Amino acid sequence: PWISLQVLNEGEEPDNFFWVGIGGKKPYDTNADYMNYTRLFRCSNEKGYFTISEKCTDFCQDDLADDDIMVLDNGEQVFLWLGARCSEVEIKLAYKSAQVYIQHLRVKQPERPRKLFLTAK
Repeated sequence: PWISLQVLNEGEEPDNFFWVGIGGKKPYDTNADYMNYTRLFRCSNEKGYFTISEKCTDFCQDDLADDDIMVLDNGEQVFLWLGARCSEVEIKLAYKSAQVYIQHLRVKQPERPRKLFLTAK
């Protein structure tokens, strides 16, 4: 599938970039039901082979390391986060793994279909 990629440097984003990127400003969601589905995975080949490991449920932005690729599933979307120093091999393997993960979820949780989004540091 074709994707459209636009590179923006931090600090050079257009006005309302954040809100446009997430579909517009909406009322604050006080329903924390999505937390039941939120999962974070770390993709790495630092041991000489590609691995994916799930992070604990208590994660934060500091868990996003420059040399890692992370897969974040928030129950509605799946984000593939690319650290600034990840390799091309890691990117290809993580992208394919995220696609397989989404296909698996379509069978396991058909009532919660997800789309894959790519984000890079």
